[in-house]
Amino acid sequence: MKLADIRQEYSSKTLDIKGMDPNPLEQFKLWLSNALAAQVNEPTAMHLCTVDKAMKPAGRIVLLKGVDEGFVFFTNYTSQKGRQLSENPFASLTFFWPELERQVRISGQVSKIPAEESDEYFLSRPKESQIGAWVSPQSQVIPDREFLEKNLALTVERFERETLKRPESWGGFRLMAIEIEFWQGRPARLHDRILYTLSTSENQWKMERLAP
Repeated sequence: MKLADIRQEYSSKTLDIKGMDPNPLEQFKLWLSNALAAQVNEPTAMHLCTVDKAMKPAGRIVLLKGVDEGFVFFTNYTSQKGRQLSENPFASLTFFWPELERQVRISGQVSKIPAEESDEYFLSRPKESQIGAWVSPQSQVIPDREFLEKNLALTVERFERETLKRPESWGGFRLMAIEIEFWQGRPARLHDRILYTLSTSENQWKMERLAP
């Protein structure tokens, strides 16, 4: 089969602007709870797109770890995404839940969360993940897999003697949204799209329907 011949019809749900929460963060929480209840595969997985100072984009999948006034995720601050967010603190997130025929696109400004919040989350992780944050020089070129294995053994030995804590080079970011779009698949590619845009002067969200 040719790739161009692949088709997927969407018809399970509809999306009406009148039935949506005026606060897109609350609407997102509702959709996320729907995804969790439906046991979709990796419901918190999101595509994070960053841009470096030369305006070259890069994308990867990361996991959402919190929704409060913004969207929280964690990484190595010296990784590619960490460096790019330091150079250009704007990013976008995309969630896709194919089982529900839904997508959410979010864009906004990103900043590091307080160190205390990063400490709290880091210490809640499995010990193996905590050690892994020390072992991997994320995004850097390494000679081979053996490099990681040796570094792992040395790190495990180190923290048999020392208290395990969060590396200063590892922590969280919070994306504060300025636009959030909710997409619901519909038949004949006439999808429902509702866009929330934040008015910074009035600190209010405007809702509009977009053409598919």
